[in-house]
Amino acid sequence: MQPNSLLAISLMRLFVLLLLVIPALTVGQNFSVSGIVVDANNQPISFSNVVVMRHTDSTIVKGTSTDDLGYFQITNVLKGKYTVSISFIGYTTQSIPVDLEADADLGTITLTEDAEMLSEINITSTRPTIKRAPDRLTFNVENTALVEGNILQVLKSTPGVLVSDGNIMVKSSTPTVYINDRKVQLSQAELTELLESSSANSIKSVEVITNPSARYDADSGVVLNIVMGKNLVTGYRGSVFNNYTQGVFPRYNLGTSHFFKNEKFNLNLNYSYNGNKINRDNDDTVNFLDNNNQVEETWRSLVNRNTWSETHNLNLNFDYYLSDKTTLSVTSSGVYMPYFKYRINNQTSIVDSNDAFLGRFTADNISRDDKHNIGTDLDLVHRFEKGSKLSFNAHFTTYDYTRNQNVESEFFDSTNNLDRTSEFRSNANQGTQIYTSQLDFSLTLSETASFETGAKFSNVQTDSDLSQFDIDTNSGDEQFDPQNSNVFDYDEKVFAAYANYSKSWEKFNLNFGMRVEQTNIEGISDFGAVRNTQDYLEWFPNASIQYDVSENFSVYSNFKRSLQRPDFTNLNPFTFFLNENYVVTGNPNLLPSFKNHFVIGTTLFNLFTVEAYYIKYDGNIVELPRQDNATNIISYVPVNLDKTVDFGFDFSTYFNATDRWNIYVVTSFFNMQESTNFGDGFVELNQWSNYSVFSNDFTFLKDNSLSVSFSLLLFTRNLQNLMLVDERLFSTFSISKTLFNKNAVLSLSIEDLFNYQDVNTNTRYLNQFNSNFTDVDNRTIMLGFRYKFGNTKLETNERSLSRDERQRLKVED
Repeated sequence: MQPNSLLAISLMRLFVLLLLVIPALTVGQNFSVSGIVVDANNQPISFSNVVVMRHTDSTIVKGTSTDDLGYFQITNVLKGKYTVSISFIGYTTQSIPVDLEADADLGTITLTEDAEMLSEINITSTRPTIKRAPDRLTFNVENTALVEGNILQVLKSTPGVLVSDGNIMVKSSTPTVYINDRKVQLSQAELTELLESSSANSIKSVEVITNPSARYDADSGVVLNIVMGKNLVTGYRGSVFNNYTQGVFPRYNLGTSHFFKNEKFNLNLNYSYNGNKINRDNDDTVNFLDNNNQVEETWRSLVNRNTWSETHNLNLNFDYYLSDKTTLSVTSSGVYMPYFKYRINNQTSIVDSNDAFLGRFTADNISRDDKHNIGTDLDLVHRFEKGSKLSFNAHFTTYDYTRNQNVESEFFDSTNNLDRTSEFRSNANQGTQIYTSQLDFSLTLSETASFETGAKFSNVQTDSDLSQFDIDTNSGDEQFDPQNSNVFDYDEKVFAAYANYSKSWEKFNLNFGMRVEQTNIEGISDFGAVRNTQDYLEWFPNASIQYDVSENFSVYSNFKRSLQRPDFTNLNPFTFFLNENYVVTGNPNLLPSFKNHFVIGTTLFNLFTVEAYYIKYDGNIVELPRQDNATNIISYVPVNLDKTVDFGFDFSTYFNATDRWNIYVVTSFFNMQESTNFGDGFVELNQWSNYSVFSNDFTFLKDNSLSVSFSLLLFTRNLQNLMLVDERLFSTFSISKTLFNKNAVLSLSIEDLFNYQDVNTNTRYLNQFNSNFTDVDNRTIMLGFRYKFGNTKLETNERSLSRDERQRLKVED
């Protein structure tokens, strides 16, 4: 066994021992708080919220809701001074101080009607809100027009997030996506498909975490955590929805959601169906060079790409309360795509350096996919006294993918006469299983200090095969092509452990964490006799410190080290032919990339944030188009760049211009530097860029039931993967109106109002000289309708707590 592996196993044992010993420190004496909540007519108020908060800082300790008779009981509360808050929409909140030295019966508590609040009952449409913290930005979208679409559309509206051509970016970084703090283990393309086929109706907020703690995996340099809402009170509610989107072609999305909670369990069930046809046009130019790097031939390709797809998406979340301290949860997400057709029509013309016609070819590529992806989590959470918690998670994902592809090409000579034809087909199959298990323990050391630690094991196993057949265009006979066929087996194991400590003083806040990960990777390609083995142990510290100079002025600094592992899609040596001259291939020689991220910033009046940052990547993994000037083949291949540096300055503010108008503004000036040695020459490029967002949210009418949102995102010329990407302007307009006594929502959303989101790139270094213009089908109009039924007041009742309270509330019943 490797020394690194022995060290990793020893660390695992140390952390597990720590997890078993620490809970013994959390034992204390427990009491209960009970009472009955009624209105002025002495009628019980069901489903009212009851929370116990510490008297010193109003931190929520426990909470519950009243039953049908207005009765509540909260048990296992430690001795001390508390404030019990009882609230229900339309009534004035009661706050009762309690010095808990024995079981406390508060008797009958009468809530009086609040005339001002009654006029706002059942408001179901609000404006998005933004909360900034030193390590993250939280974008609250619950009950806004944004949740009437899919999750990908919500991410497009999230400040700091850029979604373009199937890629999700936070400025220049590719984030790791989590849903309810559970990592989504998919490639970018698969992730985009999943989020686009998932309804956003249950989203509470999106967290853009720029400095994740040690609890997150080391490859989570930047995290997008999608937080889904849950019922906090007893009852049932449901909804049905239908969205129609018109781009170049129409798209359809419909589904239903159901939420049920009683004293023992909580159930959320969501189903949606997507029917899409999406268009994409490319205008690509490749200048093939001679030995003196002078243009010898120019190939211009006009490419039309259409995709047809039907997707069924099912999400299930089930929480069972084993006791008032222990919860067992099962979460499952399934995506089934029985129909996916991908068609590419390529028309390429070839001219010499004097623009004289040399020939042309056409290539028609059609493929059909069948895939499913099912991920299931099992969580067991036990809460101790004083806020300590022990949790266990087990995850399993099974993913199956099949693609059948057929490519036909015709080649014409300089007189435009047919010279030859070719045809081939390929069958690709991929089966992936992902297993993870994680144990976490968090300990509240005092009211101002906490400690958390944990261990995790993950295993990714993938079996892939690709078979290609050359077809005789005259007879139709097929011949197996062993040169372009392959089998690839991939096995990745990661052992991890972490510890994180946080402490607050009167003016200082400190957070420090350390994570260690042992990685073992083995990739075997049978036909190519390629074997890739990686075995390494790495440490990943993170730290943040904040100093509050005054109530309105604070400064902070963050540091985090993270990595990016080459995943199996990058290490897979398969060569996929889009046609005879355009191929996509993996790179079995890829190494992990390491990232060091430094931030220093300040906040003023809880209104303005100014940051300076510096990010250095060693071995950054990027996919590059590489043209072979001898064979006239363009290959898209992932490589390690030697060095990448990203530094800049960010300014942001969020404020209420009026009581009905919110404004969010961010602007960032940054410089990107990329350099590497390809063996035939050294390349170094850099580019200053600006990233700016201007977002507005409005509410209209007396009951605030009409909501409007308008946002602009400007991304000036920037450097990505040794390519210069021209300026783009992203624009979104959405409006929603509640109907039918606030039980229905009608929404309208328009994207790319100014038709300025298309992508234009240029590549020019060494013997590479090409450009690309992509007309993406993202100029759309979406009309949505949602109808709610059941106990629809549950949602309003939940909103009677503040957002922070809802996030921290640990519901007992």
